[in-house]
Amino acid sequence: MRSPHTPHTSLALSALGCLLVLTGCGGGGFAGESSAQQSEGGQITVRMLVNISPNLTQVYWDGLVKPFEQANPGIDVKIEAPTGKGVADTLPQQLAAGNAPDVVETLMADETLAEQLLDLSDQAWARDTPLAEQAKLGGKIYTAGVGVQAQSLVFYNKSAFGKAGIEQPPKTFDELETAMGKLKSAGYLPLQTGGDFLTGLQLLQLSNPSRAQTHPTWQQDVKAGTIKAGESLLPYLERYHSWIGKGYIDKNALGMKNADAETAFLTGKSAMYVMGSWFTASEAKADKDFEVGVFPAPVEEGQQYPGPQGETLAAPYMILKSTPNKDAALKLVQWLVTDPAAVESQLKQDGNFRTGVEREFTPLEKQVQEILDGAPSGVPQGEGYGDATLPKGFNAAWNTEVQGLYVGKSPKEVAEGVDRWLAGRS
Repeated sequence: MRSPHTPHTSLALSALGCLLVLTGCGGGGFAGESSAQQSEGGQITVRMLVNISPNLTQVYWDGLVKPFEQANPGIDVKIEAPTGKGVADTLPQQLAAGNAPDVVETLMADETLAEQLLDLSDQAWARDTPLAEQAKLGGKIYTAGVGVQAQSLVFYNKSAFGKAGIEQPPKTFDELETAMGKLKSAGYLPLQTGGDFLTGLQLLQLSNPSRAQTHPTWQQDVKAGTIKAGESLLPYLERYHSWIGKGYIDKNALGMKNADAETAFLTGKSAMYVMGSWFTASEAKADKDFEVGVFPAPVEEGQQYPGPQGETLAAPYMILKSTPNKDAALKLVQWLVTDPAAVESQLKQDGNFRTGVEREFTPLEKQVQEILDGAPSGVPQGEGYGDATLPKGFNAAWNTEVQGLYVGKSPKEVAEGVDRWLAGRS
């Protein structure tokens, strides 16, 4: 899950960069070095490392896999919570210790991690999972996911828009700024943000649809050195900086935790909140006296609207090549991403989406599905995935630099800082 309750997966992935060091230290845990694990009664135990969050609790995970265990009495699925800050922090430690799980949920393959993963390209079911083609790495499928998370969404307080006299959601950045001015005059904080990972994440989410039209292969071009990431994102940094100066964003936002920022929006203190589609799960549980709507992130004047929707894979699963229980692990992952009840449960639990899967939608979720269906295409978010991947740690570095706008840095200085970081990792 990539949710506001824990650091976003694409941000947390930076920890995996240490695998370059860890896997070169004779850490073990590779194919052929471990024996099959069996529980009492001759059952095979499949260890699955998962993300634990307020939505995806240990109890939820145990209940999710129970029908699989009942249908496969010879397989015991052991759900393992991260021992570090998250899955991205825990997996490198386990690999280095020669204690890797059989299955990993949450992460996406990169060039380093792929060496440790089972190639799923020969599995027909894996080829039919969401974003399977887009997430290929070197032409191979290492990740199978349950659904898709829309990333470039602007959730808004319909009552606030009504009081401010805004009849239609803005489609361009100029229209967005006009709406912000009206909302501020009506007594609302126009755009809710916060500290933690939220600051940089939101600006990436906002920029996706327009940036994708200017630079359709942005991650690949940055990686190849044909464009500079910071320089190409400078216009968005300049806009964002002006919003801080005009009071459209709280200048003290860095002191607010992500969960508190979410609460501030859901209690009516702010008018708009940029976030991924998982926010619909939080919205559905909130007790509020106004209706929340959602619209695709705006684009620059003259660009197609809606633009390409930022997308990431929801509930991605990977199998470690070192597993002594390959057949059981394959059977489990296939069930998790193809069984109708299992898929529906995971989509509903974490506010995720999958075209063609019927489930009970909240009004807000229905709007998100319509946005996904109406987008001309999808675009990788942030660091990206598959072959459209930037060096690990980019999202965290970007976030740090964007937060510099709140403490005196100019947009140009922030852009240069981002490009210096990337230059040091080329």
